[in-house]
Amino acid sequence: MPSPKRGSGGAGKSSPRDRAIKADKFRRDAAAARSDQRARAADTLPPTSQLSTLAEWLEFAETVYRRAGLALGQIAADAHDEALYLFLRTLDWPLDGDATLLRRPLRPQDRTALRQVLEQRAIRRIPAAYLTREAWLKDYRFYVDERVLIPRSYFLEIIPGRLNAWFPKPTNMRNVADVCTGSGCLAILLAHHFTRAAVDGIDLSADALAVAAINVRDHSLGRRVTLHQSDVFEAVPVPEAGYDLIVSNPPYEPTALCDKLPAEFKKEPRLALDGGRDGLTVIRKLLAQAGERLAPNGLLLIEVGGLQEAMNAEFPTLDLEWLPSSDGADCVCAIRASRLHASAVPRARRERPRKPRV
Repeated sequence: MPSPKRGSGGAGKSSPRDRAIKADKFRRDAAAARSDQRARAADTLPPTSQLSTLAEWLEFAETVYRRAGLALGQIAADAHDEALYLFLRTLDWPLDGDATLLRRPLRPQDRTALRQVLEQRAIRRIPAAYLTREAWLKDYRFYVDERVLIPRSYFLEIIPGRLNAWFPKPTNMRNVADVCTGSGCLAILLAHHFTRAAVDGIDLSADALAVAAINVRDHSLGRRVTLHQSDVFEAVPVPEAGYDLIVSNPPYEPTALCDKLPAEFKKEPRLALDGGRDGLTVIRKLLAQAGERLAPNGLLLIEVGGLQEAMNAEFPTLDLEWLPSSDGADCVCAIRASRLHASAVPRARRERPRKPRV
């Protein structure tokens, strides 16, 4: 058999098309190798053996937070504060210690522990509160884990300050409810403030209520705080005199927004965040059920995130009162029982039942 001619596209020399294919494959292989290299680098922190004090670790952590693009806002608004809290808890050092802690030499086991917790936060994107198993609201500590939303709420600006204006005699309060109680933190704060009131903590999630039960026990409030598994008020008996106050920080994020949340927020229970297509699914049900459960002079407070415009449009007859907040978000509204009764909010339109997500 005669040998292939040069330039004929046979074994003697590749065609332009073959060379182009090989070049493209080389570029793709090189890009894949660089991507794998970046992925391997992202799986580990830079060397830390040179870091000998908490101050040095904090400076390092702020760089790690920035380069990793970590989401904040679950327990702190900036990287320094969150990293400081996380490191102090990891070292079992006091949260209210003075500046000398920053210069205290770290033991080898301390540095190992700090590296491990920073890897979990920066590489696995585990929220800090889930790593420490706690959250602080005012001076109160609450147990939290992956079964509940990490407590954060504008109600901290309302309890006790604004409540005292509405209810100047806290000891006269008889019945209070916290709808979508999650970890039970708001129910417990209300029980601490209204020292004679019976407080109902209500949630659809059995997992969340198990965490709430831990907090109720830790705060020694088992005689006054009752937990109910219920979709809003459906399985909760109405107090004979009605509720003097109902508060709720319900799931209000639209479903499409929940799908785009940062990794840290996606580690929280979806049930506690997702408010349905327009964010109002649970709020509609709450407004439809609250009127008949409030005492004649009762008050309903709801935190709704960025839904002020949607709320005003859908419930114009409620004359919603938006409470000012320190950052200008003004996302908690107050509704008097008399307005609910006069407006006759319709029953929430039928939607697919909400089921707890494991």
